Amino acid sequence: MGRFSFLFFFLFFLFFTFLSVLHLSFLKPVRAQPLYTNSRWIVDEDGGRVKLACVNWPTHLEAVVAEGLSKQPVGMISKRIASMGFNCVRLTWPLFLATNQSLASLTVRQSFQRLGLLESIAGFQANNPSMLDLPLISAYQAVVSGLADNNVMVILDNHLSKPGWCCSSFDGNGFFGDQYFDPDLWVEGLTRMARLFRGVANVVGMSLRNELRGPKQNVKDWYKYMQKGAEAVHLANPDVLVIVSGLNYDTDLSFVLKQELELTFTGKLVFEMHWYGFTDGSAWESGNPNQVCGRVVGSIMGRGGVLLEKGWPLFISEFGVDQRGTNVNDNRYLNCFFGLAAELDFDWALWTLIGSYYTREGVIGMEEFYGMLNWNWCGIRNSSFLRRISALQAPFQGPGLSDAKPHKAIFHPATGLCVVKKSVFEPLTLGPCMKSDSWTYTPQKTLMMKGTYLCLQADGPGKPGKLGIVCTEPGSNWETISDSKMHLVTKLDDGTTVCLDIDDSNNNIVTNACKCLNGDNSCDPASQWFKIVNATNILTRPVIQISSNLDVNGPKHDI
Repeated sequence: MGRFSFLFFFLFFLFFTFLSVLHLSFLKPVRAQPLYTNSRWIVDEDGGRVKLACVNWPTHLEAVVAEGLSKQPVGMISKRIASMGFNCVRLTWPLFLATNQSLASLTVRQSFQRLGLLESIAGFQANNPSMLDLPLISAYQAVVSGLADNNVMVILDNHLSKPGWCCSSFDGNGFFGDQYFDPDLWVEGLTRMARLFRGVANVVGMSLRNELRGPKQNVKDWYKYMQKGAEAVHLANPDVLVIVSGLNYDTDLSFVLKQELELTFTGKLVFEMHWYGFTDGSAWESGNPNQVCGRVVGSIMGRGGVLLEKGWPLFISEFGVDQRGTNVNDNRYLNCFFGLAAELDFDWALWTLIGSYYTREGVIGMEEFYGMLNWNWCGIRNSSFLRRISALQAPFQGPGLSDAKPHKAIFHPATGLCVVKKSVFEPLTLGPCMKSDSWTYTPQKTLMMKGTYLCLQADGPGKPGKLGIVCTEPGSNWETISDSKMHLVTKLDDGTTVCLDIDDSNNNIVTNACKCLNGDNSCDPASQWFKIVNATNILTRPVIQISSNLDVNGPKHDI
């Protein structure tokens, strides 16, 4: 048994060594452009901020093939990702892809055949014929290269060990020592993947493990094994960011505030968290949105958000909603999420890209309503959501922008737009944040248009917000109230108070009686939620230019 085990791992070592050489033979040379960390920011070699605005593309389910390739060509999907404004993909993978020779050497065709997915084979033959007889690990590389061809960065995310849907506390994949989660094998798999993608310019990060969880989870083993995994990845591939998740389904990093993760390298460590509406059950639907938002944001900050203030990058590597728009719980959560995301300007990855699965939990062709794309992967599921999220794709702030002058923007989470002035003769309205006016928020709590004597003023309930020059009169001082800290309220000369609001018919700025401050769970305050956020005059977000990678139409190889 011992001799057989030694022979097996020796042959597997040769297999992955061959793959490392093989992938260099059909990957065209590229100029590596690694990313680094500078305090809480992710930056390029010149020190300029690179905001990760990613979308998740699962490859960890039973087929171990990036979803959707039976529906559309890999190049077309990659191009669509870039055209939607995402500069990055969090590409998931199961540990066994890197540690199980019999799995990694299966061809795409063979993987589908063993699952009885004959329709997927036909779709693959039509859309990605050159990939159909590639080994699974080579097909994974081909996806990375298709993304490189479209200047899309990649984060390799070890999602679980045994291929399948994630996650459960009792699925054997949750924590070190679980049935399918051998810590030594995990380090070995991370090392192999890090080596395999060393020198591949668009692979900018590796996420060590998705959603640690289950009855075995504990802080002591977290430090022990996360340190080993991080060091192994950095040793094998010092170019990539090392992304580390927390406990309790990646919702808790609070322990890191008490004890840092000790590593031999610097400038590469990023922490990640997940945040969904369902993380808090049905609280958003059953409670008052202001109170729920205040409570949940306080919890998020305490369990990890405060790391940004401590000088560590924080990557919200999963968030998302039912994009049909009918889930009240999700819709209310998303308004709160957008407010915090604009305020903190953290890096993020949306769940998910995909419109449907080859197979998920025994259902062939299951539709994914959290997906950006529709079932057949040929169209956008919710174009208004795409327009809204575009506000978060560009950075509001960050280093390397010496020519930009810091200012404030007034962000409206429910629309993803900012307060803009078309002219002095037209009412204030909402528009793209890239065209936002520059504001200052003074100690006297006036919102002044930067470089002018004009300030935001209220004229009364139901009336348009206006710009005035006598900024000491009533209706000129704006304070944030309510638990969400997103109502902007001012007092008029008759002693009544009004909140900033929008006219739903035209998105013009108006003032109305403040609504939904507490108690009422049937009331939705979204139209009156605004965030005063730090910003700079950024016109474009950095894009890493990457030359062509894999020729997916090249010769096939027998592994």
